[in-house]
Amino acid sequence: MKRSNGFTVIEVLVVLVFLIGGAFLFFTQKGSIDASSRDSDRKVAINAMYYSLEEVYYKQNNSYPESISSKVLRSVDPTLFTDPDGYVLGDSEANYHYSATDCDLDGNCQHYTLSSDMEKEAAYEKASRH
Repeated sequence: MKRSNGFTVIEVLVVLVFLIGGAFLFFTQKGSIDASSRDSDRKVAINAMYYSLEEVYYKQNNSYPESISSKVLRSVDPTLFTDPDGYVLGDSEANYHYSATDCDLDGNCQHYTLSSDMEKEAAYEKASRH
């Protein structure tokens, strides 16, 4: 009886099915992990803006601004005002939203809400403390 070296068609197909299944699982999980990472980046940005509003801006002005940007909140890294999709806070497509309320004619506001749309969970929101 002759013995040949190599693999049978069934062995090759089994290995191919395992590789395709592994690749499918990898790419579906990678998308989920990437979305969670972007959500985490959004929370970091919202928290940085929130603490700058509360600990720096409010302490200096005893009010909140009518709108925020890197020029208003200089203690925040300017790149944090751009969401993971590339939109800057204030753009209509942006994930980040700032809404000031109870504002006077000079643009000094008593309350605000700062939020971000998330991919894997509910919207992340911070509101004024004072």
